[in-house]
Amino acid sequence: MEKFITDEIQTEAIADLAKIVGVASYNEPAQDKAPFGKGPKKALDEVLKIAENLGFKTYEDPEGYYGYADIGEGDETFGVIGHMDEVPAGNLDDWDVEPYQLTEKDDKLYGRGTQDDKGPTIASMYAIKAILDKGYKFNKKIRVIFGTDEEILWRGIAEYNKKEDSIDLGIAPDAEFPLIYAEKGLQQSYLVGSGSDELNLDLENAFNAVPGKAVYDGPKQDEVLMALQKHNFAADENNGTIEVHGKSVHAMNAPEGTNAVVRLAIALADVFPDVAVLKFLKAFGEDANGTNLLGDVSDDVSGKLTFNISSLKITPEESRMQIDLRIPVKIDHDQLIQKISDAVAKFDMKYENFDYVAPLYVPTDSELVKTLMSTYQDLTGDTESQPAISGGATFARTMHNCVAFGGMLPTTPDFMHQANENWSKADMRKAMEIFAEAIYRLCV
Repeated sequence: MEKFITDEIQTEAIADLAKIVGVASYNEPAQDKAPFGKGPKKALDEVLKIAENLGFKTYEDPEGYYGYADIGEGDETFGVIGHMDEVPAGNLDDWDVEPYQLTEKDDKLYGRGTQDDKGPTIASMYAIKAILDKGYKFNKKIRVIFGTDEEILWRGIAEYNKKEDSIDLGIAPDAEFPLIYAEKGLQQSYLVGSGSDELNLDLENAFNAVPGKAVYDGPKQDEVLMALQKHNFAADENNGTIEVHGKSVHAMNAPEGTNAVVRLAIALADVFPDVAVLKFLKAFGEDANGTNLLGDVSDDVSGKLTFNISSLKITPEESRMQIDLRIPVKIDHDQLIQKISDAVAKFDMKYENFDYVAPLYVPTDSELVKTLMSTYQDLTGDTESQPAISGGATFARTMHNCVAFGGMLPTTPDFMHQANENWSKADMRKAMEIFAEAIYRLCV
């Protein structure tokens, strides 16, 4: 195999990575031609300058939603889909380095975005440059697409898909090697029912997390505590409140968590039996696959539905729950939603849509998956790791014939969204080698 990545290539890539890590690009209020704030727009401008210097022909959406960089020619387009936005650094006291300044320490590259997703995006761009430096020409147009709203609602890439032609095949370097070929459908919704004069609750949490605690400060606390004990649910009294303990996990892994909101609701249903929404939650129970409500919802590719109830609000006017569903790739979305609507109607509740992202499924016997897998195995010697299925979501699912491919190795410690986010130089080098060989096999 050709050796594409040199020390010089990696040094240049790190220097350019420093330019975009130096831009704090988390979501902020919209400004003129910066729909997600000045940070994502500045990072987009900076990465397009980098691409131009590498020989790409660049384009920026006039409204600032996205940009892309093209190189090569051909009847087909191979896409690399990354994003320039990131989550905030959080508490700066938790960081050992300045989060918005690339810092090399112990052969690791520290800074927000080094793993998610500025580092892998730069690595893939330099992999493309490395192929050209060897004198090869591409038989396809290669387009590196830069999203600006991946961490929130994907509005930037939605604008791209409205305005631009689709790619023919591609990768999103925003996950782990070897690759993810199936991502469950993601549906976030509300279940809305009648209110209650007996009980007022406001337990609000993120859609995509199993709530790890639920605090109750309402009436009949002694009875509620006894009900929790009867169900063997862990809880503590504290200054006139009851705190129910659970285990928080990402909603895509809901069955592995313990839902504190649902546990509190089950206990409350014993104490307030006439509150309609509590009757529903008692019937739903702790089955995070939704089996008690819907029966078995699964397929032979991506397994079972996950059904997370993250929030519960009860006022005199209404009750409202947030739900997060990860839908198996072969399950018909519209039929499932109708099934849920019919099931909750029996409890005098209605279904309301919030957001839906369609699933990803590229068969493992496709030319794209086979080529990427053989590349990964040839360059790492790892024949144990297999194509994966995920309940999470990457930009791969926004494009035709596209999979999540890298940039983290299976052995890379996960620092995404965490303090001291970093990517080792060795792992970056290996990712660049894999990207270069894969693009060479698919596009030369």
